[in-house]
Amino acid sequence: MFRKRRKKKKKRIPLMRLLPFLIAGGIGWYYIETVKGFGVGVGAYALLWLGFKTWLRSHESSRLRKAGIAEVDQMTGEAFERFLGELFKRRGFKVSYTATSGDYGADLVLKDGKDIIVVQAKRYSSSVGVKAVQEIIGAIRMYNATEAWVVTNSYFTKQAVKLANINDVYLIDRKELIDMILDK
Repeated sequence: MFRKRRKKKKKRIPLMRLLPFLIAGGIGWYYIETVKGFGVGVGAYALLWLGFKTWLRSHESSRLRKAGIAEVDQMTGEAFERFLGELFKRRGFKVSYTATSGDYGADLVLKDGKDIIVVQAKRYSSSVGVKAVQEIIGAIRMYNATEAWVVTNSYFTKQAVKLANINDVYLIDRKELIDMILDK
């Protein structure tokens, strides 16, 4: 039963992608009333679509250059922790760093009024898994924390997201990290 649903979705996707081209062609046909009008409508839409995609890519790469995410990707784990510490200081948190070994799952401890937030920093080149979430869950009691966060320059696996949701752990992935960096 599950496979049948999946196949139907795959068949619908190409039709949905063609729909805007068909609408644009219909508009061209409506105004020019020839097959050439249909082609002009499809061509005009294709050019607009390509232009938009090109602009979107350049806009995203510009954001990444401003964010310095390329530098973050080259940092060591300890440098990434220091980077996050400075980032959170600029956002008004009091930051303390834990020992590099025997840290009980937390790399940073943030204080904001009465709130204590433990942070696990993961500078990875691949997706961050369940282990990072498990480590920060253990740190909550150790540091008497009210919140737990895992921050990465990458993305999280589905299993990590599921475990984090169940345990109220806040996950900050690459996209949100870039937004934080740009929102200095």
